[in-house]
Amino acid sequence: MDELQAKANKIKLLLLDVDGVLTDNRLIYGDDGQEYKAFYTRDGHAMVLIQKSGIDIGIITGRTSELVKKRMQDLKVKHLYQGVPDKLPTFEALMAKLGLSLDQVAYMGDDILDLPILRRVGLSACPKDSDPEVLSRVDFVSQFDGGRGAVREFCEFIMKTQGHWQTHMDFYLR
Repeated sequence: MDELQAKANKIKLLLLDVDGVLTDNRLIYGDDGQEYKAFYTRDGHAMVLIQKSGIDIGIITGRTSELVKKRMQDLKVKHLYQGVPDKLPTFEALMAKLGLSLDQVAYMGDDILDLPILRRVGLSACPKDSDPEVLSRVDFVSQFDGGRGAVREFCEFIMKTQGHWQTHMDFYLR
């Protein structure tokens, strides 16, 4: 097992940013002032599967949005923290609450405000269109852009490493 797989094998919690990770980083506003975001359904399906594999998911995002709350409810995400521009204190509080060590946590972020967490977790990741400062400092760079399959690829990597992916495939191929 290589070093990256060894790190992935320990993961019990996957944390994600939203804008630029679960979305394509664009903010779209309607004439009514309403904010819109597009989520990639394959990312969402992978989030459901990884939770079925026994890995919790959490969201720590700088912005606040009702539609993010709704999407995370649909995906049954247990830990949602919005409106958190300084993410590190929230991350540390969540770690303490769950009693996890740093090597049991993975985080996917895309911008420099994610670096304090990315530098601490056991397994760090980012989409391929992330800020260059992030790209050069993570363990795993997805071959996909944010909001276009990066989360799916990262979830699959963790599940495959931990031996859960085949169980899901067996279910769908029956």
